[in-house]
Amino acid sequence: MVAIPKTQKAVVFEKHGGPLVYKDIPVPTPGPDEILINVKFSGVCHTDLHAWKGDWPLDTKLPLVGGHEGAGVVVAKGNQVTNFDLGDYAGIKWLNGSCLSCEYCNNGFEPNCASALLSGYTVDGSFQQYAIAKAIHAAPIPAGTDLANVAPILCAGITVYKAIKESGVKPGQWLAVAGAGGGLGSLCIQYGRLMGLRVLGIDTGAAKAKLAQDLGTEVFIDFAKTPDLVAEVIKVTDGGPHAVINVAAAEKPFEMSCRYVRPRGTVVAVGLPKNGYIRSEIMTTVLKSITIKGSYVGNRADTTEALDFFSRGLIESPIKIVGLSELASVFELMEKGEIAGRYVLDTSK
Repeated sequence: MVAIPKTQKAVVFEKHGGPLVYKDIPVPTPGPDEILINVKFSGVCHTDLHAWKGDWPLDTKLPLVGGHEGAGVVVAKGNQVTNFDLGDYAGIKWLNGSCLSCEYCNNGFEPNCASALLSGYTVDGSFQQYAIAKAIHAAPIPAGTDLANVAPILCAGITVYKAIKESGVKPGQWLAVAGAGGGLGSLCIQYGRLMGLRVLGIDTGAAKAKLAQDLGTEVFIDFAKTPDLVAEVIKVTDGGPHAVINVAAAEKPFEMSCRYVRPRGTVVAVGLPKNGYIRSEIMTTVLKSITIKGSYVGNRADTTEALDFFSRGLIESPIKIVGLSELASVFELMEKGEIAGRYVLDTSK
């Protein structure tokens, strides 16, 4: 048995856009169907920035402990939990829980459940040393896994893996990743390559260009240095990519992708810019017969599959580790668009 303290360190959002308070809070107690995870590392997602600011049209709890890419060790569990033992590695995902009995849950679309619990948004998440997760939705992580490196897979990895599947793109075809140098994009490149795709990365800046190229983009385009992005994308892919995964936190890339995607191709919306819209000129949309669709986070099966790629050493998490107390500086860099890869918080610091 591991001794569980009464209090722990956490970063608390006490009001939207207010100070990020690093302080002591009580350690929660798991309910009958829950596990308590001693979070060792937590990735920082752009969604966490929106949760802090409160600028999405979705209600959040306040005060709130953000975070939904938490990797750690099970230290307590409820009496109904049968799929985890004490000492197991487990991950906290964006989808913390769902009803498991509605139309969507029954068909494998648990993220669309109207009763879904969202880590770091509607329930406290992983920016703390001990966090609660519904056992049925927590991610089993193999023993011996590097917990810092697996953390980004729990949201970013699962999300882009699901988006590629949703796109319907086939081996040998072109996949464009808009926002290729960020946390989601850097993983999307790798999953795309492993699925037999030709990957085109789109982003800006030397650091993001190098990261995307090191991870295997066949072509990288810096949109800030390209006078006609649409024409250049169509040229290098000989007609346009068969699918586009938009992970950028800006509206313009979505509109651009509808223009350069190949006829009968698919544009997948993943990134969630504030108050953003997807605009596609109707004549072009019809004549090219393109598909525009949204892709949310993955379900439990997607989680297992995405983690399996990582566990077999096929996916690299390009991370930088800083202390939990440094979350404010990570958000500052995120707002400036200066993060290549993913920041991961060490909860012991």
